[in-house]
Amino acid sequence: MSNTPHTLQEEFPGEEARITELKTSNTRFAKLLEEYDTVNDQVHRAETRIDAVSEEHEDALRRTRSRVKDQIYAMIRDR
Repeated sequence: MSNTPHTLQEEFPGEEARITELKTSNTRFAKLLEEYDTVNDQVHRAETRIDAVSEEHEDALRRTRSRVKDQIYAMIRDR
């Protein structure tokens, strides 16, 4: 979804080159990006009521997104 909020470009402005560098050189980072995009889409679909999920499940998805984003950020800042 192109209009999904919380894309990594929004979350880490100015880090596009670093993200691309890590994505192509670090398989762990590339997998984290995939995981983030997947869970971010799931959060968006739950928030917009495209998918009917419980409040607990939606909260769990948000926590997962936050955990993955923290891991991505840690790898971006480790230069």
